[in-house]
Amino acid sequence: MEKTYLPPQDSLEKNWYLIDATNQRLGRLASEIAMILTGKNKPTYTPHMDTGDFVIVVNAEKIMVTGKKRTQKLYRRHSGRPGGMKTETFAKLQARIPERIIEHAVKGMLPKNSLGKGLFTKLKVYAGDSHPHQAQQPQTLTIQTIPGGDK
Repeated sequence: MEKTYLPPQDSLEKNWYLIDATNQRLGRLASEIAMILTGKNKPTYTPHMDTGDFVIVVNAEKIMVTGKKRTQKLYRRHSGRPGGMKTETFAKLQARIPERIIEHAVKGMLPKNSLGKGLFTKLKVYAGDSHPHQAQQPQTLTIQTIPGGDK
């Protein structure tokens, strides 16, 4: 029987990465961010531990989707009251709160437990190109998603 490698807590180092979402495809970008948050890009990855890094995403309002998703993709939220379902298209949500689109996509790719909730707190998304995390000296990370497909 193989045993899961358990890295010592003091040997885990958390890096900060800066990702520019300009003209990136939503799902492909979100899957890369989720891999960095969980630590699957590191050799010390352990499924039940937080071995991932922090991710800062800027220019969230410039994220792209392909096909007719801009008008047909719906985001739903519920107030908890009877008849409290509110729906919103991708375009309307992007105009109102562009950060929530990336947060929603990444959250769906993280584990659905307390570990996933902790990992989600390491994601920082901003609509513009400025962020308040200069002191952490984030490394710029370029993610190449498939270009084209937007009409």
